Amino acid sequence: MPDLSVHLTTPRLLLRPLEAADAPALFAIFSDPRVMQYWNTPAWACEAVAQDFIRAECQAMQDGQRLTLAIVDRNSGELIGKCLLFSYQPESRRAEIGFGIASSAWGRGYIQEAARELLRHGFEALGLNRVEAEIDPSNAASGRALERLGFSKEGLLRQRWIIDGHISDSALYGLLSEDWYSLQDRQQQR
Repeated sequence: MPDLSVHLTTPRLLLRPLEAADAPALFAIFSDPRVMQYWNTPAWACEAVAQDFIRAECQAMQDGQRLTLAIVDRNSGELIGKCLLFSYQPESRRAEIGFGIASSAWGRGYIQEAARELLRHGFEALGLNRVEAEIDPSNAASGRALERLGFSKEGLLRQRWIIDGHISDSALYGLLSEDWYSLQDRQQQR
């Protein structure tokens, strides 16, 4: 993935690489059981997990394996979540998208805004042909968010995850670059 020192902006958000100073805010978000309810990992147990996550993500970005960005409210400067393109397959021009935000920021359209900009960067700057997403099918809000972004539900993997003894399925979604550009054209014509 080229140019992983990217900073992206939207009307309300700044998407930037994670920094060591982000650990307390990330821990507050990803230790919240409501945020982690549908994730394929348990809630973070201590701030050291956030520190390790930041170090690993920064290294993975330097190695060209993924693009992980903090989601920051431009008005307050508060870190409200993270978004990423990961499982990058350069030969197939494919990656997965993921995102998570603080429960206090839910329902304000931040995921749509951040994900739309990350997808734009993925298709236009990185030349991706396909972006995939995997969610717990019980997470109806994420499913609706993906569909509003243009993703199509493509399949279901039954009993894919066992997290803290809880078995869950995975719903798979995909978005092709041709679908992305077609959606952007339709939105501009409105």
